[in-house]
Amino acid sequence: MTSTAKRDTYTPESLLAVAVEVFIERGYDGTSMEHLSKAAGISKSSIYHHVRGKEELLHRAVSRALNGLFGVLDEEGAREGRAVDRLEYVTRRSTEVLMADLPYVTLLLRVRGNTDTERWAMERRRQFDHRVALLLTQAAADGDIRSDVDARLATRLLFGMINSVSEWYRPTARGPHSGAEVADAVVAMAFAGLRLP
Repeated sequence: MTSTAKRDTYTPESLLAVAVEVFIERGYDGTSMEHLSKAAGISKSSIYHHVRGKEELLHRAVSRALNGLFGVLDEEGAREGRAVDRLEYVTRRSTEVLMADLPYVTLLLRVRGNTDTERWAMERRRQFDHRVALLLTQAAADGDIRSDVDARLATRLLFGMINSVSEWYRPTARGPHSGAEVADAVVAMAFAGLRLP
């Protein structure tokens, strides 16, 4: 595809998708506007026409991932019913969000706190984890899951398993595992260890 063809199909959304790929490949700190310009097939001035710089692209990308995760907490399955059922729902849906927005969530998982945007994203992730830990605490108080594991530790372990999916899952038409199979497996593995008989 020529640069001209890329320019013809260029949109702010396609620029964001390209930026996320480059950030994942090179690391955010290792990515320059020149790298983004070459990858997108557009001039740097065209990029600056839509964003102030690469940190705005990072903010938009991690916001997309965070909005997906926090959106799960607002869904009916996360708000109503026993805490253990809501926790299971959040686990399944968080896995589905990760797979649906794989590049954006992968980038979110790789931020290290070197910029204002990265520190903001890390704080938002902590807020999300805190809300899940509250569900774990309530489910343990209800007697539905084991109470001998600290809720914050259990949350980290649970999301460590979910987040590891980003390292190997690749959505393809003929992939070995569908998204639903992966989400089912995560829930089965996690709750076999958490639920009390």
